[in-house]
Amino acid sequence: MKVGDLLQPQLINLELKATSKAEAIGELASLMANAGFLDDAQAYIGAVMEREAVGSTGVGMGVAIPHGKSKAVREACVAFGKSESGVDFNGPDGPAHLIFLIAVPENADNHHLKILAKLSRMLIHEEVRTQLKQATSSVEVLNTLNSRD
Repeated sequence: MKVGDLLQPQLINLELKATSKAEAIGELASLMANAGFLDDAQAYIGAVMEREAVGSTGVGMGVAIPHGKSKAVREACVAFGKSESGVDFNGPDGPAHLIFLIAVPENADNHHLKILAKLSRMLIHEEVRTQLKQATSSVEVLNTLNSRD
């Protein structure tokens, strides 16, 4: 499984408007719904917000990786959003500027944990985060992640 196979150009938003965690999740989930990955965006968002209530998905270094399993998800995917002002995901070092939203079907066992681990291993590298922050196109985002996958 490659992150590049799960993150497609139509699932990338380099100018998130969100000012809250719920808005950011909603914006990214809308990309998933519009691309046909979700049967019911609101049901999926509910699953993600339920997971958020359990604990922070702000992992530090300006990164958040919210995720959810739901029967509303047709096929596993990842959406990416970049926020210039940052969104508070209760991370240990302040707001998140790089947000990856993971969606997996309810019956996908621990598939989301494998995706989460793979993303975390990539994002621990400062040069990857810097390239993502500087990206001006979905192609640049995908090239950055694919070079580490």
